[in-house]
Amino acid sequence: MSEMKKNPRREEADVKDCWRLEDLYPSDADWEKDLLEIRRQLESFAGYAGRLGESSGTLLLALQEQDAISLRMERLYVYASQKSHQDMGNARWQDMADRAQAQMAQAGERLSFVEPELLAISGEVWERYLKEEPRLALYERLMEEKQRKKAHILSPEMESVLAKASEMGQSPQNIFMMFNNADIQFGSVRDEDGQERELTQGRYVQFLESHDRRVRREAFEKLYAAYDSFRNTLAATFSANVKQELFFAQMRGYGSAREAALDQANIPLAVYDRLIEAVHSHLPAMYRYVRLRQKALHVEKLHMYDLYVLLSEKPSREYTFDQAKELVKEGLAPLGEDYIRLLEEGFSGGWIDVYENQGKRSGAYSWGAYGTHPYVLLNYNGTLNHVFTLAHEMGHALHSYHSDKCQPYPYAGYKIFVAEVASTCNEALLIHHLLAKASDREEKAYLINYFLDQFKGTVFRQTMFAEFERTVHEMAQAGEALTAENLCRIYYELNEKYYGPDMEIDQAIEMEWARIPHFYNPFYVYQYATGFSAAIAISGKILAGEPGIVEKYKQFLSGGSSMDCIDLLKICGVDMTSKEPVENALQTFEKYLEELESY
Repeated sequence: MSEMKKNPRREEADVKDCWRLEDLYPSDADWEKDLLEIRRQLESFAGYAGRLGESSGTLLLALQEQDAISLRMERLYVYASQKSHQDMGNARWQDMADRAQAQMAQAGERLSFVEPELLAISGEVWERYLKEEPRLALYERLMEEKQRKKAHILSPEMESVLAKASEMGQSPQNIFMMFNNADIQFGSVRDEDGQERELTQGRYVQFLESHDRRVRREAFEKLYAAYDSFRNTLAATFSANVKQELFFAQMRGYGSAREAALDQANIPLAVYDRLIEAVHSHLPAMYRYVRLRQKALHVEKLHMYDLYVLLSEKPSREYTFDQAKELVKEGLAPLGEDYIRLLEEGFSGGWIDVYENQGKRSGAYSWGAYGTHPYVLLNYNGTLNHVFTLAHEMGHALHSYHSDKCQPYPYAGYKIFVAEVASTCNEALLIHHLLAKASDREEKAYLINYFLDQFKGTVFRQTMFAEFERTVHEMAQAGEALTAENLCRIYYELNEKYYGPDMEIDQAIEMEWARIPHFYNPFYVYQYATGFSAAIAISGKILAGEPGIVEKYKQFLSGGSSMDCIDLLKICGVDMTSKEPVENALQTFEKYLEELESY
């Protein structure tokens, strides 16, 4: 048997393919100095306790110092976290990340008196302060938001207790992340050429895209067998996370953890429920998609491991990273020269960590800290899917760039509800470009297939995740146990509902809930589906040449949290409180499905 190919160690990675974390801190030693400095700042800030309402000048100084502390803490946390994400088996970087998280919790505790004291300032006093000190106008929206959430902000003593408890509340997620990225092992898979290759988080989907069904089945079975061997531990960890979310929600007087999560961006619960209802009404289109796959793959029964392989018989093309960058630039050209210039700056400016290495965090994300450029983590493997991942994550990065550039620090960070709009708008523009330049019918079918698969994964699948979350959190609130058996049963039944009677729902898929990192950030995933729907609407306007839409879109990108999410999207003429964006997106899926069925 030939030697199994393994990922390189972090120290073997080419510097040109790595992000430039020295743009945050020149060295770990500088990070250590800042960690000591923030402790001094926090000690000094304690002197404002009980004094925020004594005068307009004191209030301004306290709010400015709070911003300075928050910004320093953000940089400390991002740098240490991204260091650990480079290699989660590196003990020194993991220690830095742990200390940053502990310091974040301590900072939250030391700043916990601010919210209750701000809420104690009456409207009449606030108006007088604004006249006395015009620079307080910067914090007017902040004060409005705090008044909106006033019923959920507790006494200074209780806020301090919750801040102290926040680090414990992160424990289930931390345990899962270490298990999922550093400890769990899946063995190896014999590839199409008979060579043993290590099965990793990053390579799993690559194996599922193989045209060799044995490779797909082997990867699927080995991955879920590994999770299944820890099913009770994973259920206990997941249950603990659900319980801590419910605890914090109830302590703040929310009716549920879902209500608490959506209230952070002032999103009505009806938006969440309406998404699930809309997708339910279009599930027959998913069943048609399953039948089309079954027919195109010439299989008697479609299995869960058959959902990612492209239907085209032609070999999947591989793209170098340079080719991927050029394709993304071409696809996003409708956004204008300024956008492309920023994209090129990101490609060449140390923003991106490109390839997988041993211990590197799986998946992809964009992150960063105010005052420096954004960062993008990839595990690039050359597939078309990863070309789209590059477009997706750079959408996040340039959203952050625009918001940071145009908004003061208190309003630069945008809410999660709009976070997926810029990323999926980029994907929608890229697929349109590739379809337009397709040279023949087979290539066009290949790309439509890709779009339908992305839609399936982003709207149908993420909505299924959202329904799973809604169900299990309601169970926990009702006092029902989230055992491995209960979680597996619920998840299996949802797969039956979403994929229909023509899909063979393999028993192993019941463990998929155990490997979804976003479930440890509850009620996040529904926003992929709503964001995708909004992005389909906005990209359609851009491609149709609607007058002024590119400028309006950049205004949206620059909005940060200076407005409610619903109002930000209305700048581009998209109203997510109505059913139209989701319904129209689902109709787009059906249109492309019908076209592919005719081939």
